[in-house]
Amino acid sequence: MTITIYGSDYDALWQEANPASGNLKSEGFSETLQLVPERLGQGYIQSIDFHGINILLFNYQLHDDLFIIRKDGDVPNISREFGFNLSGDRGGKRTGENFVQWGSFDEPDKYVQIAYANDPLLKVDIHLESADELTQSIAEVLEELPTETKKRICDRGSFSEIDCITPAMRSALMQIMHCPFQGKTKQIYLESKCLELITLKLEQLKQSDKQIAKLHSLRSEDRDRIQLAKTILTNNFDSPPSLVELARQVGLNDCTLKRGFRQVFGTTAFGYLHSYRLEQARLLLLERRLNVAEIAHKVGFASYTSLSKGFRKKYGVSPKQYQTRAKNSV
Repeated sequence: MTITIYGSDYDALWQEANPASGNLKSEGFSETLQLVPERLGQGYIQSIDFHGINILLFNYQLHDDLFIIRKDGDVPNISREFGFNLSGDRGGKRTGENFVQWGSFDEPDKYVQIAYANDPLLKVDIHLESADELTQSIAEVLEELPTETKKRICDRGSFSEIDCITPAMRSALMQIMHCPFQGKTKQIYLESKCLELITLKLEQLKQSDKQIAKLHSLRSEDRDRIQLAKTILTNNFDSPPSLVELARQVGLNDCTLKRGFRQVFGTTAFGYLHSYRLEQARLLLLERRLNVAEIAHKVGFASYTSLSKGFRKKYGVSPKQYQTRAKNSV
């Protein structure tokens, strides 16, 4: 089922669901938590403001696909935003994608914002709200991008680009979602993580032309074989073949497979497998049908300890802590 709603009605639903939103304030720092209207779904959006930075943390599940009809002028047309979709499809961004939108964007007289109910939405958006030194520094980095990159992502002085969330980004994002601090320490911690994510995204932009050149250095048939190798790994993630056997199955020698896999996916074959296993473990934790030791065995880890160590490194919390927090957030 799909719900279609005008932007003004959608905003009114949120206001009705949050007549007195919890707002924690201290000097130069504020937090607001808004619950998703019951008609639309379950969960929340948390807004955190400090030093001209606004973080939006999305953690909710929609009942139905949602089409929001917006009119020109409903939202600002100047954007200084870095976004990271850990899970869920919203606004044209899918699970595992990050994006940057920077500059002035012309919206049509009427347009539709779409959010899908297929997966829980877990998302972090970083908005820069003032033209301070940080904003100016980012603008200068964008202007220094390689010519081919700028041709690909620029439109009349504005920047818009979508890429994949890297393991380093994912680690910082989970640390933001599960920040262990309060007060002034929390502000310093969150600011450092925002700067880390912005830095990682800018570096990803700067490296994009080099990655494209590397991809082009692989023959088309070799890229197809490497994609097949990834499929074999994910289909057999609990009991994968050895690297030599995997190379044999896809018709490559192991050196070409290792080099090509890193070029295509930015990590080794078994680095990719490790990350995939952790993601499968995360999804099983949300289901709450198995204990952590059972999940470790099911996704192919040798022990509970191995899963716990890798999970904490990737998501910033232990498997048990993640499961408890996910249960309490809905």
